[in-house]
Amino acid sequence: MENGSEKKWNFDGKQKQKGSSVSVRGAYNMLMEKVKNSGDKKPLIRLCRVDPTDNPLYRTSLDASQAVATAVHSYNYNSYSPTVGLPDAKRAIANYLSADLPYQLSPENVFITVGGTQAVDIILPVLARPGANILLPRPGYPQYDSRASCCNLEVRHFDLLPERGWEVDLDSLEAVADHKTVAMVLINPSNPCGNVFTYQHLKRVAEVARKLGIFVVSDEVYAHITYGSNPFVPMGVFSSIVPVITIGSLSKRWLVPGWRIGWIATCDPHGIFHKTGLVKNMIDNLEISTDLPTILQAAIPDIIGKTKDDFFVKNLSILRETANKFYDLCKEIPCLTCPNKPEGAMSVLVKINFSQIKDIIDDMDFCAKLAEEESVILLPGVMVGLKNWVRISFAVDPSDIVDGFSRIKAFCLRYAKMS
Repeated sequence: MENGSEKKWNFDGKQKQKGSSVSVRGAYNMLMEKVKNSGDKKPLIRLCRVDPTDNPLYRTSLDASQAVATAVHSYNYNSYSPTVGLPDAKRAIANYLSADLPYQLSPENVFITVGGTQAVDIILPVLARPGANILLPRPGYPQYDSRASCCNLEVRHFDLLPERGWEVDLDSLEAVADHKTVAMVLINPSNPCGNVFTYQHLKRVAEVARKLGIFVVSDEVYAHITYGSNPFVPMGVFSSIVPVITIGSLSKRWLVPGWRIGWIATCDPHGIFHKTGLVKNMIDNLEISTDLPTILQAAIPDIIGKTKDDFFVKNLSILRETANKFYDLCKEIPCLTCPNKPEGAMSVLVKINFSQIKDIIDDMDFCAKLAEEESVILLPGVMVGLKNWVRISFAVDPSDIVDGFSRIKAFCLRYAKMS
């Protein structure tokens, strides 16, 4: 009888998995290892993760915590939930979204997901068919690229223009589309760019999408997290022009990313998603997917309905302060260029000027050496589609921005080219 080592097996874990070869988490873990193995004794400063809950400054509202506790102690929500979510939770989300729209969404327009990530995982396979392609922003959120690759949906990228506040390059958008393009993705407010699109620009995007015969997936996980001159405008405002699928979440605005409360909402007053069968296919996908815990679903109406405005005002004030500190300190480092002061979300992109530094190959090398020598972690821009940039999160204590940039400045001076 053959033993396990001699037997030929029909599986092999060495084949490369489809999707991104290195994920954001993978890059983060690699950089953490660099810090761990470096022997540097300075306190770790993580300016890479868009998870503000690391810091006691950022705590969810007491109303949100009590809503979950009430659901637990009621003993009414220990069962499985319906496929598309609890009706009261769907109604609460529909009403919450409708406050910013020129029409009323119904609970039937809402599908509860396990965070925004599962929403991406539900939507993209529905669009996959032989030869189909989807248009993604560059820079963007890598989950879209990875999921599209896994379901054999071709990815084509359109550019965001840093010199124009990261607006969509509409010529680029039209140039990459063809008759097999099914949808485009827009992230607003933007992770990773930190911009907030204007009403006028979003309307132009909607008009181009209509011309191309595609719909818009609007990633609004950072909805209402704005502190600059541009207010948040949901893409659903323009759904009379083009059908829109909105991806949303409580993770960022309520500071509860670990609760994984997300949703898909169809903004489609003309019923195009039903006529084309897209809604049915999404429900089919949800039926074979994990549900958000019923207890958390039960808490949604009170989380949304009882959280007071001063909670949001306080958090935006902190983010505005850290964003301003970041921008001012970044300008003091010659080899780093931030094209625009951040106006929304919790991160921003900064360009590395390699003409001014030596002995560093690219953005990955920059971040690796910075982690080893200064115990500061930034995310390499290549992870979000923009090589030789870095993504910096300012969802931290303001003192971490000051200390972090002091170390980054010292690091850049060590590697500066002598004139």
